[in-house]
Amino acid sequence: MEGGEFRGKSLAATARDIAEGFISLNPIILKKLDSDDYKNLYHYLKKIQTEVRSEKFPLHDIMSIRSRNMRLQRLHNAIIVLHHLAKERRVILY
Repeated sequence: MEGGEFRGKSLAATARDIAEGFISLNPIILKKLDSDDYKNLYHYLKKIQTEVRSEKFPLHDIMSIRSRNMRLQRLHNAIIVLHHLAKERRVILY
């Protein structure tokens, strides 16, 4: 799944930055991407979301639980924004 670049980074690195909160995905940022980049970014976001969910759940560490949930929330929000804009541009993500 060869991806394009976004601000000088690969789409995989961009997806990781979104999960960590360094980049917030919005329609203005996505305007520069083409349909293949939409698909690749979507797949990278889903892949990282699966990785975060598959990590061992920290039962007694409140800060780790909060961090995990924040990463999942950021990924989910980015996927929703990407899905909505792909629908407007008539790009099939699946």
